[in-house]
Amino acid sequence: MPVTKPFITIFLGLFLTFSFAGCGGDDQPSPGSSRTVDLTDTVDFLDDDGEVISTVRVAIADTENKRNLGLMNVHELPDDGGMLFLFDNEEERSFWMANTPLPLDIIYVNRNMEIVKIYHRTSPYSEQQLPSGEPAQYVVEVNGGYAREHDIREGMRIDF
Repeated sequence: MPVTKPFITIFLGLFLTFSFAGCGGDDQPSPGSSRTVDLTDTVDFLDDDGEVISTVRVAIADTENKRNLGLMNVHELPDDGGMLFLFDNEEERSFWMANTPLPLDIIYVNRNMEIVKIYHRTSPYSEQQLPSGEPAQYVVEVNGGYAREHDIREGMRIDF
């Protein structure tokens, strides 16, 4: 039986559609997928005397897309790992844990590098808003429990 031109056209169209379906360039992970982040920089937590008490390796979230993704769908984070969110200005901020499977400590920091608010061991996948309560220009996310384990408190400073 000879293959007709319409059959070949339909087959080729379907093949190309399925072949390029995943090539849209969208950085959003699919639900349930796991992603990793590159820990390329560090954040130091400083005591009241300005001495380093702890250092975390962080991925930098300095674009709107990176800030929106945050640590969504990241299932593993080293004990000394985290993410640093950089914003262009200081204002009240609010984060949530939607699509985030790890409990995190969320640390809001003002433009003077002073910690203004810490949320300890946030609930994974929660859509509850976690507001800074004060203007913040930076946010550090680390594994849940990290801040208490290293005695990191509001009023302390960071350096990066």
